[in-house]
Amino acid sequence: MAARLGKRKSLCAQRDDGAAYEGSGSAMQGRDLRWETLEALRASSKGRLKYCRHSDRDEDILEGCISPLMLTSYAGWVLDKMAGSAAQTAAPPGSAPKGAAPRSDPAAEKSSESGCEEGQGSAAAARSQTKGHNDPAVLEVNVEVLPIPPVSKMAKVEGCIQMYEEIYRMKGRERLRQRQEQQEQMVRAAYDMAREQLKRFDEMKELKRRQEIQELREVMEKSLKETQGQQEKLKEEHRHRAKILNLKLREAEQQRQRQEEQERLRREEGQERLRRLYSIQEELLQLNQQIDPNYKHKDLPKIDLSAYSNRGNQICGLVSELIRTTSERGFPSQLDVANTEQALKEMRGLVSNMQQEIAAAVEEKKRRDEQEKKQKQEELLKKQQAEAQTPAPAQPAGGKQQKDALSVKAGEDTMKRYQQLQDAAAQCAAAFSAMSSSKDSEVRKIRMELQKAVTIPVSQISTIAGSQLRQIFDKLNNLLSGKPVQSVGETVLVTQLPQGLDFVYYKLAEKFVKQGEEEVASHRESAFPIALVISGIWEMHPRVGELFLAHLHKACPYSVPFYPAYKEGTSMEEYQRMLGYHVQDSKMEEEDHFLKRMSGLIRLYAALIQLRWPYGNKQGAHPHGLNYGWCWLAQMLNMEPLVVVTATLLYDFLEVCGNALMKQYHVQFWKLLLLMQEDYIPRIEAITNVGQKASLTRFKQFLEESLQKKDIPLPKGFLQPSFWRS
Repeated sequence: MAARLGKRKSLCAQRDDGAAYEGSGSAMQGRDLRWETLEALRASSKGRLKYCRHSDRDEDILEGCISPLMLTSYAGWVLDKMAGSAAQTAAPPGSAPKGAAPRSDPAAEKSSESGCEEGQGSAAAARSQTKGHNDPAVLEVNVEVLPIPPVSKMAKVEGCIQMYEEIYRMKGRERLRQRQEQQEQMVRAAYDMAREQLKRFDEMKELKRRQEIQELREVMEKSLKETQGQQEKLKEEHRHRAKILNLKLREAEQQRQRQEEQERLRREEGQERLRRLYSIQEELLQLNQQIDPNYKHKDLPKIDLSAYSNRGNQICGLVSELIRTTSERGFPSQLDVANTEQALKEMRGLVSNMQQEIAAAVEEKKRRDEQEKKQKQEELLKKQQAEAQTPAPAQPAGGKQQKDALSVKAGEDTMKRYQQLQDAAAQCAAAFSAMSSSKDSEVRKIRMELQKAVTIPVSQISTIAGSQLRQIFDKLNNLLSGKPVQSVGETVLVTQLPQGLDFVYYKLAEKFVKQGEEEVASHRESAFPIALVISGIWEMHPRVGELFLAHLHKACPYSVPFYPAYKEGTSMEEYQRMLGYHVQDSKMEEEDHFLKRMSGLIRLYAALIQLRWPYGNKQGAHPHGLNYGWCWLAQMLNMEPLVVVTATLLYDFLEVCGNALMKQYHVQFWKLLLLMQEDYIPRIEAITNVGQKASLTRFKQFLEESLQKKDIPLPKGFLQPSFWRS
């Protein structure tokens, strides 16, 4: 009974399943219905029954289950129904499905319908068979309750189901393909429409561009026509004016040629007169140099030639002023030439008179020299006779000689040389005194330009590069040689003033000393480039070197060496200036500043005596070499020391040129240093107070280190050969 009920339920479920496929057209709806049916069956009273397979009492039931399964007549109707619906779906309308089974009789249909009605309660369980095959609980119920149809029939049913699904998928693919074709057609239509619209837009844009070009072309043609008309009018006016201008140009050219011819003749005459003036001026300057007592007649200090010199300077000044005026005016006139010739005659007369006076003075000097020589010989003879009659002095007690006291004055020769230098500087200053005191604006302007041409290059001397130092030297040398030099945008020439060369000599030497007081005192390394330039200028122009020494000795009397003595009637301010101090408003400068200036000047002097200009004449001797430094050092040690000053100057001098003296004098130099340490240092210590021993201590330490190492290093800032390649 249970087996039959299960078979009926399965058949009804298959029929209901086929009907669901046909009615709904969707597999998902059929599966949902099956699940609902299975849930309903499970909740029914029969679904809640429990079966025991191993019970002996239920053997009759088990026999019914073990017996072969049989299909009822309803199964054929269900299969025919399912096969018929599948064939109708696959085949075209109106054609019968191929291989379909014949219909059963009405009685079977009725019985089938009645059977299906009886089994409607269990149809839901049959619908859930396909969906619940994965659920273990449902699967167990199906196995236990529902009978399994024969294999062949199930395969057919399964094939029908697959065929239905394949047909449904084919329909879906066809609809999808149609939809894709429809979308492609729409996209193609939209693309064609957009392309046509873009073409219309490009055509419209091209049309507007052509219209604008056409309008611009019309405007240009119109303006071109107007311009051509204006050009024609201008050409006509130009031709008319050109004719008038050609006539005027021809007349102007003829007039210019006549003027050029006249100007050429006038210029030739003027140049001839100017050359005559220049030759007269050159002869005047040469004659004036002969009149200069400072240059030619140093052995006759008692002869006063200042009158001749002043008159000669006046004549040269008048001629120079005349030439300058005529140069500004153009060319000199015949009257100017006559005036200069008259001045030349006067200058020749001055030279002749001076030579006669000098000759008379020379004769007088020879006569006096002979008389002085005779007197000296007589005095020497008397002195020798007196020494022969005087007994020798006795030795002091204890057999030891007393230490002789040192001198406080410089030697006679040293002072004589010092006085000669000061006289030469004074005479040079007197030579251009008229120019310095002149109130003429032109003379003052030229004087300022000459002074700038001297001071500016000297102020630019530094250790930056050798090429720059050489340019400065060449500029100064050209100026002193009478060549034109550019200074602050102006061309300067020493011959522009009668005593321009003396003025430049004096100011250049004064500027060199000023650099030692200021630049070298602040930057000790700058002593070497400045000394190099001084050495080169000294070789080329010896008078500059003498004036430099005169200015140096006046600013620093210890460079002689010379300790000025106080004389009665001399004011304290004047005596302080003689010692080298700066005095302003009755106030003397501080000691530290004074020592700093003296140190800078001695360092410059020490650098000068050991350096030579590398591009000068190396065959000759140094104009003021190391032998002068050796003499200065010996004279300093022969004089009584001064507090602070002596120790400071000796230290600075030896630090700068000690290495050069060591290489030059070897053993004698070390003996001199030993003498300083053993004999001279105690003299300085004897006069030095406790608060004044800084410079002495530094000097003592320098001597001790030098004697211990037997060497004095090169001074800091000494210029190496590589400096000239920079």
